[in-house]
Amino acid sequence: MERMQRRKKFRWKRFILFISFLVVCGVSAYGVYEYKQGVSLAQDGKWKDKDKEADSFHGEDVKFGKINVLLLGSDTRGEEHARTDSIMIAHYDQDTHQPRLISIMRDTYVEIPGHGKQKINAAYAYGGPELLRQTIKENFDIDINYYAVVDFEGFSKITDIVAPDGIEVDVPHEMTYGIGTTINQGIQTLHGDKLLGYVRYRHDNMSDFGRVQRQQEVIGKLEDQALSVSTLIKLPKLLGVIGPYVETNMDTPTMLSLGKDLISNHSNDLKTMRIPVNGSFTNERFNNVGDVLSINLEQNNTAINKFLSS
Repeated sequence: MERMQRRKKFRWKRFILFISFLVVCGVSAYGVYEYKQGVSLAQDGKWKDKDKEADSFHGEDVKFGKINVLLLGSDTRGEEHARTDSIMIAHYDQDTHQPRLISIMRDTYVEIPGHGKQKINAAYAYGGPELLRQTIKENFDIDINYYAVVDFEGFSKITDIVAPDGIEVDVPHEMTYGIGTTINQGIQTLHGDKLLGYVRYRHDNMSDFGRVQRQQEVIGKLEDQALSVSTLIKLPKLLGVIGPYVETNMDTPTMLSLGKDLISNHSNDLKTMRIPVNGSFTNERFNNVGDVLSINLEQNNTAINKFLSS
């Protein structure tokens, strides 16, 4: 009797192990399939066959604590480095679980190491992510740890994976010029190219200020979508798309660790700020660079320190 019970127990354990093995195989097969699906969507990705610049970037590698990631939007159209359309610093504190986003206006007039006073978006054109990291450190005393350059075509595909039902926005007026599509006025649910057009549009009375505001709005809404459990299911596909469309020095384990921390700790709502802050700049024009935002560095650095420590 006792021997029969031991046999039954052994068979039961073997059955559980067999089922567990099938589940692991199924999940792995699903992950591989989804990853390949993502790769197939990124056949024309800019960085599919190009060497990346991670080795030349000298930000401190931080595995835990306060992390700053330089987020750049790029539409190079074949150039080695183009001036970036968007410059943002994503800050995340793994102790407080508070995500923050600083947008730096691309026409902000700063000192670029080795190139004198220029618009800040020229730093990327002159020396890629590393020179932009040095420029931000010299002017704003922010230590950048990682960077990610997102190709605009990739932005459309990535957002459609993260938010397959689209992102709802309130469009203040019709948007057409310069974005390759038409976005009607009113409450709209935008996908892919139209969402990209929404965050890139700048031909109204708010110019780049309106564009930065829309970028922060959309990123905040994408964050809400990205931190849902359903995104974990899409993660293999997302990683497949990201490789060819995103140039970054952040390795996959670090990305997964940050994502897990954000989701498991139910991080707070995204806090945002813009540089230059209100009342800290004047519009000026110089023959060698054109129209710029001439800023009061001390006033902006004080605002940054307050924002990051609040």
